[in-house]
Amino acid sequence: MKEDFIYYLWENRLLSPNLKTTEDEELTILSVGTRNHDSGADYNNARIKIGGTLWAGQVEIHVRASDWFRHQHQYDESYDNVILHVVYENDTDMLKIPTLEIKDKFDISLYDNYNSFVNSKNWIPCGELIGGIQRHTIISWLDRMLVEHLEQECNDLDLRLTVNNNDWEQTFYQRLMRYFGLKVNNDSFEYLSRILPLNLLLKHRDNETYVESMMFGCAGFLHSNFNDEYPLLLKREFNVLRSKFCLRIMPYSNWKFLRMRPSNFPTIRIAQLAKIIVKNGTMFSRIRDSEKIEEITELFDIETNHYWDNHFQFDKISNMEMKKVLGKTAVDSIMINAVTPMLFYYGHYHSAESYKEKAMNYLERTAPENNVLIREFSNRGIKLENAFQTQAAMYMYKHYCRRRRCLECRIYCFLSKRDAI
Repeated sequence: MKEDFIYYLWENRLLSPNLKTTEDEELTILSVGTRNHDSGADYNNARIKIGGTLWAGQVEIHVRASDWFRHQHQYDESYDNVILHVVYENDTDMLKIPTLEIKDKFDISLYDNYNSFVNSKNWIPCGELIGGIQRHTIISWLDRMLVEHLEQECNDLDLRLTVNNNDWEQTFYQRLMRYFGLKVNNDSFEYLSRILPLNLLLKHRDNETYVESMMFGCAGFLHSNFNDEYPLLLKREFNVLRSKFCLRIMPYSNWKFLRMRPSNFPTIRIAQLAKIIVKNGTMFSRIRDSEKIEEITELFDIETNHYWDNHFQFDKISNMEMKKVLGKTAVDSIMINAVTPMLFYYGHYHSAESYKEKAMNYLERTAPENNVLIREFSNRGIKLENAFQTQAAMYMYKHYCRRRRCLECRIYCFLSKRDAI
């Protein structure tokens, strides 16, 4: 038996209706109270009736009554207002607080069902059953998951904004950089954004070569002896700018090229980022004030320096000639990972719901991601139609399914109650 399962029984009123304390007094649960995630008893503001007396206060839950002493609650004043001790097994009579033993007070099939979920070998514990749930039940829970996901993102962005002295543009620039390089180079792009601040790039925005030279130079790509004129020019300019601004250079070895499509090489991504900065300057204020998603996607409609038309790396000409533009999938990724979390956080920071709603609306209008997890949901009968739903589903899997937090999931609660009927 686990305490989490007892919480589930208590909160969902799944105990037998005719309850008695271990002292054989009739017990009526009027209100289970609210869950306390801080120090102290498990539930606050509970209301119960024992015999003819009405009690209001805290409820503490344990697997065994002796856990009260094992956790040394008898020495903690925050437990002085406990009116009921709910336990699976009452293995001691030393505690003077009214105690409810629930060992024979619930349908054991509920626990068997719970065990079958948490011990499932499936990626999604309820995968065999989830396809039979009405879609509105799934979508309602995914709504909750997306908000929870974006609120969690706010914690990270709050720290970043503080470090950046409340500079929203620098904070967005760092977020954009991190998610511009795909997962394998996320950390490297974020590090580059920290050693090369946006305001320095903006000061030289009227000279595209300066912006490119600083970005490639600080990234460690201008260390070689080149033959092509373009990288030689960047190297000359960077040597001057490096001395003038005391620029730092990150190790070239930080960058990953292996098993990547050439169009996703960090060299191409840096060239695209330089073009985006030269074209737009500050971006977050424009994103914040946007009315349509097209106003944002237009910011990323760029072409790189013509040198990259037939190159993927410096001094290595390619037989495949093509303009290096940002495809729809790349722009969608920026919308999902950089734009909407920042918009939602701006609304959170300023207590402005309109920005939160705008962020979620943009996600609804962004194409769904396509990965092995999303395909697994699809195979189970759950069609995810946009990025709002795929982001929510991936968060649910990572924080609930994979950790087997079934008891906290509305889908499990629906399935368990349906099966109990």
